[in-house]
Amino acid sequence: MKVNFYQPIHPILKKYIEGYYFMSKDESQEPIKYLTFPDNYFILSACQNVSIVQEKGWLKIHESSSENLIIDFVSQCSVPTEILYQQSINEVTVYFKPLGMYHFFEADQSTDLKANIQDSDFKEIMGQILKESDRKMQIQLLEEYWLLKFKLKDLTLASAITYDLDSELSIEEIATKNKITRQYVNKVSKRYLGKPASEYRKIQRFRKVLITNRKVKNLTELSYENLFYDQSHLIKDFKELTKINPKKFFENVDTEQNNIWLFI
Repeated sequence: MKVNFYQPIHPILKKYIEGYYFMSKDESQEPIKYLTFPDNYFILSACQNVSIVQEKGWLKIHESSSENLIIDFVSQCSVPTEILYQQSINEVTVYFKPLGMYHFFEADQSTDLKANIQDSDFKEIMGQILKESDRKMQIQLLEEYWLLKFKLKDLTLASAITYDLDSELSIEEIATKNKITRQYVNKVSKRYLGKPASEYRKIQRFRKVLITNRKVKNLTELSYENLFYDQSHLIKDFKELTKINPKKFFENVDTEQNNIWLFI
């Protein structure tokens, strides 16, 4: 199975979408199994002619005996997830940046997004895109679709809190800066980001380490570069989010790739 990742071409889409990848069938029918790790993106996928079995922490995908199109939406990826493709399939997956999806769907909180997606024309359009054989045309159709759906929303407070959660400010300081209570910071985080502020921040720090590691190889330096208290704090979070220590993680995962997966 071939996997290709692309970043948006249009400048508007670049602000709200991290990227998308296409999986496409090839001659190899060997199973593919990998671990994917927590992130703060909202992830929306369309898979062609498949059956999916899913529980917390794992997902198994195989070819269906009948034609179909299955839509999958993930907004709370907080544990490592084992993915097994038993055969090669056709799929398109879109990674929305934090808050990005709200500019393309009418929902005003994360718990409403799934229903809003189901009520939209997303499934119909993805079916047309997956039937298209030319990749350039697929990308063009995908970008045209999102541009047609784009509607700039006023998310001033949510944007300010999301920005501050990526800083050195404590939750109490974020509350004071935005003239709200600590409890309200958490309420806004749960509403729009799909998780408590502390969990969002932990995952964001983890993801920053993956990027920083491309330049910094020392764990102590990585810790202070990414707002951990110390190296022990970094190791603790890594084990919680990946189930392995950072040294082993970096030995086995290519963090230069857009999709940071551990093949098993």
